[in-house]
Amino acid sequence: MSTGVLRDHRLLRLADALLQPAFEGTTPPDWIRRRLSEGLGGVVLFARNIVDAEQLTRLTAALTAENPNVVIAVDEESGDVTRLDVDGGSRRPGNFALGTVDDPALTEAVAADIGRQLADAGITMNYAPAADVNNNPANPVIGVRSFGADPWLVARHTAAWVRGLQSTGVAACAKHFPGHGDTGVDSHHGLPVVEVELSRLERVELPPFAAAIDAGVRAIMTAHLLVPALDNDSPATMSTVVLANLLRERLGFTGLIVTDAIEMASVAKRYGLAGAAVRAVAAGADAICVGGENYGENVAVMLRDAIVDAVTSGELPEERLVEAAAKVAAFAADSFAAKVARSTAAMAWRGRSGEPVGLTAARRALRVSGNARLSGPAHVAEFSVSTNMAIEPRTPWGIGAPLTQLRPETTVTRFTEGVTADDVLGRLNGKTPVLVCRDPHRYPWLQVLLHKIVEARPDSIIVEMGVPASEPIGAGHIATHGAATVCGLAAAEYLAG
Repeated sequence: MSTGVLRDHRLLRLADALLQPAFEGTTPPDWIRRRLSEGLGGVVLFARNIVDAEQLTRLTAALTAENPNVVIAVDEESGDVTRLDVDGGSRRPGNFALGTVDDPALTEAVAADIGRQLADAGITMNYAPAADVNNNPANPVIGVRSFGADPWLVARHTAAWVRGLQSTGVAACAKHFPGHGDTGVDSHHGLPVVEVELSRLERVELPPFAAAIDAGVRAIMTAHLLVPALDNDSPATMSTVVLANLLRERLGFTGLIVTDAIEMASVAKRYGLAGAAVRAVAAGADAICVGGENYGENVAVMLRDAIVDAVTSGELPEERLVEAAAKVAAFAADSFAAKVARSTAAMAWRGRSGEPVGLTAARRALRVSGNARLSGPAHVAEFSVSTNMAIEPRTPWGIGAPLTQLRPETTVTRFTEGVTADDVLGRLNGKTPVLVCRDPHRYPWLQVLLHKIVEARPDSIIVEMGVPASEPIGAGHIATHGAATVCGLAAAEYLAG
């Protein structure tokens, strides 16, 4: 694709190396194949690219055939955020459940299990773990994606997760630097501001990233948020103070700095896609993630050309572009060298047996108060709420399906905002109400509704699949600390006795 402007071929190739674009389809489109053969540095896969394990393996093999050093990335946190298991739901709980158990060896084992699945699929980098300290219960985008609210707990589990994943030859990418936990705005939609003193950042937000670096994490993802204590003008992704001075110089990180999706409203509305990419590279980012919503060759070409034009105009120093491309090349070389470890991990994945570690972890993460065992038939009422853009809308959640398998007399209804207590009570037919919810403290309508139902039916059992932030109500309460399929199964097992 040509824009009619003559640009230096060497600079174009350097700029191409920095991009990690997405694409549509379950096979590589012609433009991706062509660009990979010409030096495109990486790609990122989303759920739209994945049907099943066999198809995914063919896809990654086709990408690697065009460029053996291509970085193939995916966002597989597990728990609520999954790409490989989007249709069936994750077979492992997410970070919050692991932090609740607080057994770093278990966290390392779960991350290694994820790594084996990714290695078998041909993935070389995982945009995980989330190293954010979720010290704001109202956080609309992190929540159960975090290991918890205590920085040292988050730090030890971030390090364990990094060790476990990278033991399989798959690179970890800790995110969202310098910390997205204490925000009330989703950066997919607006620009969050973290209004804390530098001393608080050093005490709370930064220790998990320092632990990840100490554990040898190979990549760190930036956050699209403003931290006035560090930089009053530029979001972290576009801040030399945050990326060069803090992350590189003070924390000593030498690996790959990757941006969060550059089309997110928090930066794209302010700078435009091209402007955001140029500013990120100038600030110290080495790789640009793009394509969750804006994918296609035209977007990749626009970003590449904008970076080259910025060098030509003097806005972006050429040495910074050369440095970033060298970081990508070093990362790719390390990934290529780790292919033996990935091959061993893939064989272990294919030969796995025994109880899945994810189910073990989900069972250990349950926290129960009151009497949460069913003594008779149940009616499960699941209350759907809006989720952030990191969570695939079609990923299943809840306990209705697994409980029905264990107790066939179970009936299930899913409700949304606008439902009344009478609507729910009218479906019970004398059965025990099992009320399933996520983060009711963030939704006043849901809090009110749950209390009204419990007032009418004190024998109600609550299953909370988010961040529990209120006193338990009902005859029994189960906190799963995540809404992954395996968390629902663990709760259903407990209910069924």
